[in-house]
Amino acid sequence: MNKFVFSGDNKKKYFGGFMMGRKKPVNPKSKDELESLKEEVAKELNLDDDVKRRGYENMTTREIGKIGGNMVKKMINLAEEVMDEKDEKIKT
Repeated sequence: MNKFVFSGDNKKKYFGGFMMGRKKPVNPKSKDELESLKEEVAKELNLDDDVKRRGYENMTTREIGKIGGNMVKKMINLAEEVMDEKDEKIKT
C-alpha cells in the first residue's frame, strides 16, 4: 500500500492514513477542541487581546507561529501522559 499519495488537482497529501493539509483536522470532531486549545494558548501567551482586536488573519507570522508551536507542545505532552498511563511506548 502506498502511504503517500496525491489526489486530484488540489494535491491533498495523505501519509499513513493522516491527511496533511491546512484547516482540515484528521478527525472532524476535533475541530472545536482544537479551536478551544488555540484560544487557550493565545491567552497564555497574552495574545488573546490581539486576536480579538485584529483576528488571526491579521496577526504576524511570528505570533501565529508562537500559538501553533505551543499548541503542538501541549498536544505532545498530552499524548505522552496518555501513553504513560497506558504504559505504552511510541512504536518506531
